[in-house]
Amino acid sequence: MTTTHTTQARKQHWASGLMLFGAVMLMVAGVIDIFRGIMGIAEDDVFIAANGYVFRFDLTGWGWVTLILGAVAVVVSMGLFQTAKWARISGIVIAGLIIIANFLSLPYSPIWSTLMIAFAGVVIWALCVVQPPTATPPRETPRTP
Repeated sequence: MTTTHTTQARKQHWASGLMLFGAVMLMVAGVIDIFRGIMGIAEDDVFIAANGYVFRFDLTGWGWVTLILGAVAVVVSMGLFQTAKWARISGIVIAGLIIIANFLSLPYSPIWSTLMIAFAGVVIWALCVVQPPTATPPRETPRTP
């Protein structure tokens, strides 16, 4: 009985650690996207001009998309700090959108896009692996002599 309870407590501790890890990583990814969005809106010279790339974007429009994705990621990560179920599902969706957006901007900012794809991938992993706490503890079957 004590062994089962201790094992369950360890799993719960591990799950809460992964949720916190995913929340922090999503917060970092969101803040970086906010800064990249501001740089895009300001038409900063940080971005590389990619000639002949299939997905050609207006830098100001792309900056707004990145800024909005980053802001939503920060809001969702705050929900993850409170272990809300909506935030866990939204975090996976937002991280997926961050991966797609950074894949499309890969030629314009290769190092940051690769870093953001990796961050978002780790967030998806952390949020998919964690098991939400169960409402009632599992019952033990009584032993018969």
